[in-house]
Amino acid sequence: MVGIVLASHGKFATGIQQSGSMVFGDQENVAAVTLMPSEGPDDFRKKLEEAVSGFDKDAQEEVLFLVDLWGGTPFNQCSAFADGHDRWAIVTGLNLPMLIEAYTGRFSLGTAHEIATKVFVEGRRGVRVKPESLQPKPKGGAAAAASSVGSSALPEGTVVGDGQMKLVHTRIDSRLLHGQVATNWARSVGCNRIIVVSDAVAHDDLRKSLIVEAAPPGVKANVTTIAQFVKCYNDPRFGDVKALVLFENPEDALAVEEAGVPIKHINVGSLAHSAGKTMISQAIAVSEQDVQAFIALRDNGTTFDTKKVPSDGGEDLFALIQKNNMMP
Repeated sequence: MVGIVLASHGKFATGIQQSGSMVFGDQENVAAVTLMPSEGPDDFRKKLEEAVSGFDKDAQEEVLFLVDLWGGTPFNQCSAFADGHDRWAIVTGLNLPMLIEAYTGRFSLGTAHEIATKVFVEGRRGVRVKPESLQPKPKGGAAAAASSVGSSALPEGTVVGDGQMKLVHTRIDSRLLHGQVATNWARSVGCNRIIVVSDAVAHDDLRKSLIVEAAPPGVKANVTTIAQFVKCYNDPRFGDVKALVLFENPEDALAVEEAGVPIKHINVGSLAHSAGKTMISQAIAVSEQDVQAFIALRDNGTTFDTKKVPSDGGEDLFALIQKNNMMP
């Protein structure tokens, strides 16, 4: 595994490590090294040496330094420290998309150099402007991503791939598309489209536009009604779609399944508390109607987990429901 050192002026490195843990979960062989106002270059160099020496032996062989600023003391000391280590690499301009890409890359890429190349690209993509008129629009642009899943330039009856949309991940989360989904889950499951299925959100222009804008680079986000999603699932023109599907609640997931879309597994991420709901875990609140929907899904053969991020262990959903006396 590649070791990662986050290096910065002040406590920026510590803060972004905490942000990364919120999105991706706690990571091994990662260290934050900070240059405080009362410290000099020698102090910082000593911290770097201690950080790397604390990594597992194999992680010391491949080290990636993510640094806040080119030319500053943290960069200069990282550069001097890395001199003579041909398998180490340094990337400056540290931001959260870059860190998430580095975490992801440790599972799919073998070397610090390979990850450095990937995080450089992702770090630049993560710099965006709103209103979007202030930055050059990429080909296709947000307008293309905002188009309905159901619209297609291909004639009806055209078969793409094997003609069957793939549901690579299905999640119930009242927050819908947020940081953990857009970065961690989307990368983990390898989707090329994120689809929010909700009659309510599909008719709310503001929420719909915010979801489209939150899509990670290279992945389209769409919002559809339940009926429209079922139609697209059965349309052979969407045979190349690998969909991460998001529901606000289990009732919508059950409606989709009862309309003929098989859902083998559902990840229950977060269900917000409101009147009439009971907290069964730190992140999940359910009503009696929610429980009935979960039972119906289970009886149809759907399985569940309650992971916040892919690296979590999760808990048994029905054990939580039973523990809180919510089973009928």
